[in-house]
Amino acid sequence: GGGLRIPIGRGAGGGGISGIIILIVLFFALRACGIDPLEMLAGGPQGPGGGGGQITETNTQASDEMTQFVSTVLAETEDVWNGIFQAEGLDYTEPTLVLFSGQVRSACGYASAASGPFYCPGDRKVYIDLAFYDQLERQFEAAGDFAQAYVLAHEVGHHIQNLTGILPKFNEMRQSMSQAEANQMSTRVELQADCFAGIWGHYTNQKGLLEQGDLEEALNAATQIGDDTLQRRTQGYVVPESFNHGTSEQRATWFNRGFQSGKLADCDTFNNPI
Repeated sequence: GGGLRIPIGRGAGGGGISGIIILIVLFFALRACGIDPLEMLAGGPQGPGGGGGQITETNTQASDEMTQFVSTVLAETEDVWNGIFQAEGLDYTEPTLVLFSGQVRSACGYASAASGPFYCPGDRKVYIDLAFYDQLERQFEAAGDFAQAYVLAHEVGHHIQNLTGILPKFNEMRQSMSQAEANQMSTRVELQADCFAGIWGHYTNQKGLLEQGDLEEALNAATQIGDDTLQRRTQGYVVPESFNHGTSEQRATWFNRGFQSGKLADCDTFNNPI
């Protein structure tokens, strides 16, 4: 299906495991990281932001303008997530953004630009070939700076999942899942990352940094990279059991949910219908 991915396997959704078991798994995963889920899910960003926007460039031909743009977006995500974590008395470990061209080696293995932007939990880095943004506009018909920002915020959403134990637990559980179950669980992981990206958008909007039409750009981007839309575009038909990121409607819905509320409690894709 293409689009945004976690390079640790195909994906996520909840088949074969009851909601109560997933709730218990996530609760103890969060507690193991020193986070009280009951308090964290009720909170919102407070306190000063962090945000240095740490970037590493490797064999990249990115323009200074685009490098500055993604650095600014990364710093804004750090402001938001530093605030959320600080509200719980925790330190937010900021990810590093790696810009590359063509192919790159990460702790998750080699990846090419064709795989799209990805987050590697092994080294806590977000990887992106900025040529993807041209593809996003031309091939996926998702133009606009906030559409580009959404892509990066989504990958940072996976970083949040990694810090809170959700990604490690998913990787552990998927080893005993069928492909269909893993795809279903992957969908829930991806939709939560979309919702986390929406939370970032919510607080960025509160700062007055967004312009009219920015939300629509992000929602259109989420729509254009839904599994069903991508499959129709590339092969002319859809195979729902192979979805591992979510449909266009699901991706737009969950991003918008986070954007409208700004609350982690509204991003529980594991115990709610998606």
